[in-house]
Amino acid sequence: MDHLWAMNWHAIFVPSGSLVELVVRGSLMYLMILSALRVFRRDAGSLAMADLLVVVLIADAAQNGMAGEYRSLTEGAVLVGTIFAWNYVLDWCAYRSPIMYWLLHPPPLLLVKRGRILRANLRSELITREDLFQQLREQGIDDIKHVKSCRIESDGRLSVIKINGDRHDPEKP
Repeated sequence: MDHLWAMNWHAIFVPSGSLVELVVRGSLMYLMILSALRVFRRDAGSLAMADLLVVVLIADAAQNGMAGEYRSLTEGAVLVGTIFAWNYVLDWCAYRSPIMYWLLHPPPLLLVKRGRILRANLRSELITREDLFQQLREQGIDDIKHVKSCRIESDGRLSVIKINGDRHDPEKP
């Protein structure tokens, strides 16, 4: 019965490996995955790419730290801290530098101009006409002729401006 309450405090809090190695591994994984998401930039839903990346990596890093993949909670905490630190540093750099902002937030891509679909841009984003029309219908637009412009934003959402000049807000009836 005593073994149920026995704790190996040393194994829980003392790292089994190099904390610097964890920082380097976390940094490289964060930057590689962020770069890949930048190249294949869309379809992240309403989260920005970096936000989605942080959620996924933090969940994995925390899970590994809790499940014993690392030998201590300290190693999991260092990896989680590294990921948060990179996210903060890149957000700060994007705020301060237009070049970093451009690298981390791709510009909106025009999909519809004055009621005409720009097929090359749909093709580059692997969006079918049916996908486009579905998104427009979900925003209350039933005819492409009513669209002055439609852009896919860096977070994957569509922004639509109607011919009459009103920007369509999907939250308003």
